[in-house]
Amino acid sequence: MANVYDVAYDLEKALRNSDDFQALKKNYDEVNNSPETKVLFDKFRDIQVALQQKQMAGQEVTQEEVEEAQNLFAEVQQNETISKLMAAEQRMSMIINEINKIITKPLEELYGPMAEENEPQQ
Repeated sequence: MANVYDVAYDLEKALRNSDDFQALKKNYDEVNNSPETKVLFDKFRDIQVALQQKQMAGQEVTQEEVEEAQNLFAEVQQNETISKLMAAEQRMSMIINEINKIITKPLEELYGPMAEENEPQQ
């Protein structure tokens, strides 16, 4: 039987060598190698994180903050280099989500029927 940690490290290596990860890395490097683009990208990420933290803390996001984020997002979308990076990030996120579903399938199969049995009857 294979050691699950060895398989996990093999998966990590496969992800790192995948075309999708290589495209993500290339796009990330392109953003970081352009000072103007990097400033815009960092500002966008900072606003995203700040708004997310406010929401998680139960604080209200103001209309002004929403408008600022929307305006910055529009500017980011017009930047081809950042748009390519965001598309590559989305592809990698989808791959990781799919892998997560695959590796948690045994737990879902184990606990899934129990969860259905414990649901209240109507």
